[in-house]
Amino acid sequence: MPRKKASPPELPGASAEENLEGTIEGILFYNPDNGYTVIKFSLEDGRPLTVVGSFPPLSAGEKLKLSGSWEVNAKFGQQFKASSFIPVMPTSAAGIEKFLSSGLIKGIGPVLARRIMERFGERTIEILSKDPEAMTQVPGVGEAKLVEIKKSWTEHEHIRDLIIFLQEHNVSTNLATKIYRQYGEKSYQVLKTNPYQLCLDIWGIGFKTADQIALKLGADPESLERVKAYVLYRLEKDNEQGHVFSYQADLEQGSQDEIEVGPDKVRTALEALERARLVVTEKVETGLAVYLPFFHTAQAETARALNELAATPPLIPPFDLEEAVGQAEKDSRIQFSEMQRQAILECFQKKILVITGGPGTGKTTIIRAVVDIFDRWGREVLLAAPTGRAAKRLAETTGREAKTVHRVLEFNPKLGSFKRTERKPLTGDALVVDECSMMDLALMYHLLRAVPAHMRLILVGDKDQLPSVGPGCVLKDIIESGRVAVVRLDEIFRQEKNSLIVVNAHRVNQGEKLIQPARDDKDSDFYFIPMEDEARVFGLIMKLACYSVPKKLGVSALSTDIQVISPMYKGMVGVDNLNSELQKRLNKRADGLKVGLREFRPGDKVMQLRNDYEKDVFNGDIGNVTGIDHAGYRLIVDFDGRRLPYEKEQLNDITLAYAVSVHKAQGSEYQAVIMPLLTQHFLMLQRNLFYTALTRAKKLSIIIGSYKALYIAIKNDKPVKRNDLLREKLIGVASTLSTGGSSGE
Repeated sequence: MPRKKASPPELPGASAEENLEGTIEGILFYNPDNGYTVIKFSLEDGRPLTVVGSFPPLSAGEKLKLSGSWEVNAKFGQQFKASSFIPVMPTSAAGIEKFLSSGLIKGIGPVLARRIMERFGERTIEILSKDPEAMTQVPGVGEAKLVEIKKSWTEHEHIRDLIIFLQEHNVSTNLATKIYRQYGEKSYQVLKTNPYQLCLDIWGIGFKTADQIALKLGADPESLERVKAYVLYRLEKDNEQGHVFSYQADLEQGSQDEIEVGPDKVRTALEALERARLVVTEKVETGLAVYLPFFHTAQAETARALNELAATPPLIPPFDLEEAVGQAEKDSRIQFSEMQRQAILECFQKKILVITGGPGTGKTTIIRAVVDIFDRWGREVLLAAPTGRAAKRLAETTGREAKTVHRVLEFNPKLGSFKRTERKPLTGDALVVDECSMMDLALMYHLLRAVPAHMRLILVGDKDQLPSVGPGCVLKDIIESGRVAVVRLDEIFRQEKNSLIVVNAHRVNQGEKLIQPARDDKDSDFYFIPMEDEARVFGLIMKLACYSVPKKLGVSALSTDIQVISPMYKGMVGVDNLNSELQKRLNKRADGLKVGLREFRPGDKVMQLRNDYEKDVFNGDIGNVTGIDHAGYRLIVDFDGRRLPYEKEQLNDITLAYAVSVHKAQGSEYQAVIMPLLTQHFLMLQRNLFYTALTRAKKLSIIIGSYKALYIAIKNDKPVKRNDLLREKLIGVASTLSTGGSSGE
């Protein structure tokens, strides 16, 4: 007989709080952004129902006590909306076996669950809690398996207790798993003594969430711990916006606006934080600069190391350099320009050199020639770039191995540190780093720590592109300081002069009007299509991305060769809406996995949103969804042939990539780029942003928008100012060194 559905209470008590108990049959929907979950649930008498509410990641087989009320959803009908829940252990043999078979306890699957039940029956839960060593009596449970089961069981028990504790204080339960994974058995101690520690230690929990928990647990709104936590939060947020430090005045204003605490409390908090060495303050011309200690050290040490390199004479090759350059010219069958020749020569005459130039100026040609000459000299050259995409492109264009800077420095994800430092420096005679505009202060600091005294350093990049996502304007500061030798390439190669992408990129940099192809020119690599109406621009993007451009290039519309780039996330032609609409048109499969408002389908282009050193994927890397496990709520994503799993709690680390922002596209190259440019994008209409977007395309760049927006983008050459003093430190340290002062020992 079919099971009866659970019945809601009779009106008028339909909205009254009710308690239910039962077992999870399956997870129908889970949103990692807020924990909203739709659960296929069965009561103890077997009646099925649908439960909705905010939960941590759950698994089929878990038993819950629910509090909540019935509601009628216009689309899905009657369902039980849980306001709180308590996980409980199943008591029946069937329930225990189902719970163990769910995969929640690592090391136990359906086969082993059956064996355990045959041995211990309804005593299984008691055995796991009080005498887990007895599990070795079950065939298939050896010492290694026992360790895995004990660890997972202990974690599950503590998470259950933590959920109960948080719910007693009316705190959302979807934080429990994150908190326990960070602190383990110390979770209660942290929550009771300083809940603000959460926002410092746990990715995904910000100050506002920790503050909400703290206030619910009874924290004083004007407590010193709260203000200290706010200051550290603001410093980290400013770092995320590219600032190396924050001004005290801005911290005081922010605390007044956001947490309603006066400037005197902020000053007291700063004094306490400085005594505890959690911040460093420094008087500068424009106010009091407040740093997180790492960035204060990184800025000072980067300046010192760069100046020491610049002041150190290099080992000169024991052969005629001019002749070697001539031979490289013959081998490559390219006639070098004067500036290219100078750049190659200076790579062997300087200990550190910056080579900067726009597209088509031959930076890659220089790198190839330099590597060839080092080879003839019998010297080892390392090639690196800040991102996996840039390293891969460098390897393809040079025919040599190239690695990310993190790989070169041998980053250890488990320890969160680099193996290569001053204690174990890099081996080799020269290091060439491409795409240096993407190098932030932290990465440059770690790189310089690992560069030994004998190694040359050659930094290559386009100073006019967007600055790094992370703090600082490293390449720009180095160039503007005047303390490091710089070769500026401004001549476009003859073979590139026919490219309107290249020509117009240089015109944008000069603030000049774009050159348009002739009306009947169907072979141009650049088109600006004037269009004011956002709806029409959207329609044309759909047509171009789905049909016209794939046909012109002879590739699939799902190919990574074609990329839509937008200056903004919101709006009809913003990244978010473009992703949703392009997915509807290009990937109509119905077997996707819904994650909040998003849905991932097999074949989707997706992008990594943050560096994951264990997976060895980085912010901005693009892959394709190749597999979906609906029962386990996980995805498999292919990044350049590496199939990587994304569990429930990791699904916020990726997003659709049919359309991306300009910042996310930096460091990548595509065969074709399609980009809207409208006055609605006013806040993002900056020369370096437009220039960066334009130079992402190799064969075809199509800009659709208004002449007014185009004019603003080209003329606005004042990017947002970052709080950053590397340039000044470089000049200051150089002055100290030249007068015989401290050398930073």
